[in-house]
Amino acid sequence: MNYNSYLSPFSWRYGSQEMREIWSEFHKRYLWRKVWVDLAETLSTFDIVTKEQVNDLRNHIDHIDIDRSLEIEAIIQHDLMAELKTFAEQTPKGGSILHLGATSTDIEDNVDVLRIQESLILILEKLRCLLLEFARKIEQFVDLPIIAFTHLQPAEPTTLGYRFAGYAQDLYSDFQELISIQGKLRGKGFKGAVGNAASFGELLGKENIQDFELTISEKLGIQFYPITTQVYPRKQDYQLVCALSGLGASLNKFTFDLRILQSPPIGELSEPFGKMQVGSSAMPFKHNPIKSEKINSLARTLAQMPRIAWDNAAYSLLERTLDDSANRRFILPESFLIADEIVEVALKIISDLQINTQSIQQNLGKYGIFSGIERVLMNLVKKGANRQDMHERLRNHANQAWESIQLGQPNPLIQLLSTDIEICRFLPEKELKSLMCIDNYLGNAPASAHQIAKLIKEELV
Repeated sequence: MNYNSYLSPFSWRYGSQEMREIWSEFHKRYLWRKVWVDLAETLSTFDIVTKEQVNDLRNHIDHIDIDRSLEIEAIIQHDLMAELKTFAEQTPKGGSILHLGATSTDIEDNVDVLRIQESLILILEKLRCLLLEFARKIEQFVDLPIIAFTHLQPAEPTTLGYRFAGYAQDLYSDFQELISIQGKLRGKGFKGAVGNAASFGELLGKENIQDFELTISEKLGIQFYPITTQVYPRKQDYQLVCALSGLGASLNKFTFDLRILQSPPIGELSEPFGKMQVGSSAMPFKHNPIKSEKINSLARTLAQMPRIAWDNAAYSLLERTLDDSANRRFILPESFLIADEIVEVALKIISDLQINTQSIQQNLGKYGIFSGIERVLMNLVKKGANRQDMHERLRNHANQAWESIQLGQPNPLIQLLSTDIEICRFLPEKELKSLMCIDNYLGNAPASAHQIAKLIKEELV
């Protein structure tokens, strides 16, 4: 099957081959036909149609002729009916009973759920691989001290593994949310024009409707909502797209942080850059973080999808209006294609992430020492010093040291403190220098990071 002959609705330039196939026009029409065949086969168990008619349909299920269907659609202005007529032309015995009892959304909505189901399987497997790679990076760098930043300013030490653990924790939450969505997925079922299954009651008898839906549910491999209108509740789309958008938010933070850390003044991390890769058409020296920027760009688009899905859920008036139909043709595939792309790109980034330990050590040595001031202040007060007086002394010394390092000079903070007579009256120089040592000023960062890595590996391996 040539899934790429027709892509719907756009010729996407992102998303994997597998995800493109799921949302291709060809696959959609194949699934439409599968649902029609399963419907006919289920009706045959109630002696409404014959086995011969079902076999005729099944023998032509993959004889998809999109050109013929589009030719019919140009005349009748209804894509599903055009495919129905094309299928019927190919099936002289079974074509006459195609779509019996059904309305368009009995086919379309169930097929949408089948495609969502396939897409979630694909996304979750790739996200699992991404999380396991983060777990490996956490364990590899769990004890590597780095300077942390608050307000985009140097703050106190943490570890690189702990920072990775923060990203992994968010992604693990996204993974759990998508698993939950997957478990709650429901199709419309076969309930006709307004959701009351009157047409199938007429065909089968009202007493058989429940058995009929249970049978076809098992054939399709999806559960059905007990209550629908002409469509399944669009709240489901909203919840799904929100979960995908949440995944986008997590990857946006990771890659935006990476762009900051790749900037040469910090220069601690950088995304992989190929030997033949071109950073700029004008500036040959540039190593632009294009993979991270791509994720940020696509995640920004993904963030807008819940707004549309919310409107579809909120304004699906009475038993159905059609003003969700056109936009659902792109928000569902676009959301999955974007999510698929950014997870794949993020996996490439984290797998080959460049770690500049020299820059990490330089930045830690340059700024980390300031975090010792708080320890000095606590111990000065414990030994009888006036807290307010000492705070002012320490602030003045810190500001002087800060000005020095901004001029490219070595950090003079320890020298300034150890020559302050008033401070040394309470803290001997040896004790002062010990308090300013930041080697063990990491709190429980390594232990907490280890815990997240262990959780991910236990749950996902």
